[in-house]
Amino acid sequence: MRATTIRLLCTLAALSPLSGGAGAQSLQPLGCLIEPHRVVELGSPVIGVIESIGVERGDRVRKGQVIAVLRADVERAAVGVAATKAQVAAEVQAAQANYDLARRKYERAKDLMDRSFISSQALEQASADADVAEQKLAQAREQRRIWDRELKLAEAQLGMRTIRSPANGVIAERYLSPGERVEEKPIVRLATIDPLRIEVVVPAQLFGSIQAGSWLNVLPELPNAKPRLAKVVLVDPLIDGPSNTFRARLQLPNANYEVPAGLRCSVELGTEGPARAAAEQPLGKPVPEVRRARSLPQGKSGGKV
Repeated sequence: MRATTIRLLCTLAALSPLSGGAGAQSLQPLGCLIEPHRVVELGSPVIGVIESIGVERGDRVRKGQVIAVLRADVERAAVGVAATKAQVAAEVQAAQANYDLARRKYERAKDLMDRSFISSQALEQASADADVAEQKLAQAREQRRIWDRELKLAEAQLGMRTIRSPANGVIAERYLSPGERVEEKPIVRLATIDPLRIEVVVPAQLFGSIQAGSWLNVLPELPNAKPRLAKVVLVDPLIDGPSNTFRARLQLPNANYEVPAGLRCSVELGTEGPARAAAEQPLGKPVPEVRRARSLPQGKSGGKV
């Protein structure tokens, strides 16, 4: 009886699709979701009233592009005052001239002292005058550096009232309009969609078959869509016990914004070899058409690669 049971178990293992036989090449695609690489709720570092907004929902923006400008009359005036102070060089020039004169007087006094034409007290007086002039020159130069720093501070405060895009992307939503007050509420929502992020929930039976750095075919759920190459950038090292699954993250190049975020998709397993060969093509180009299969029912796997 025991020998019969052992033979039955071995037979079932050999027929299992996870045993690495012919069924390993007929893996069905896994369902996935195409998401923006990053979504930013862009606000203001300071409180103020919006003077202008240069973008609308759906606009493409570049890194550093001006999104909004807050009213900054006081800050502009402060920059003007600081710039005027920083450009004034009269005090430094006057202190330099006074120091040069005091040094010449001291040198003449030394020469006269060597020839016994003046007393040592007169030489000490000339030396003290030169030292005082040198300290006044240093003080004037330090004051000039302080004015320069005040100018940079005023410019930084003015710059904080111009909101710029932190990355290339698309304006997903605009919350405020000119004339509204900015406090804690964001001004716009910015979505980075190059590259796109793809999250895949993979059955635990396939753990180890997907490696970071490999390329897989991803088929967006769009009419006449063709598979595209996506790179595996992260594979969770932990299995989720209740669902018996793990997560993998892929990056899909999208330089021309041809693929919109928010689409459902399917990841073709068992195509890592052809995808790796096609990875030498320019990123974002579709790869040759491959057979499209239906996604697996939730909670089921298609076998082992």
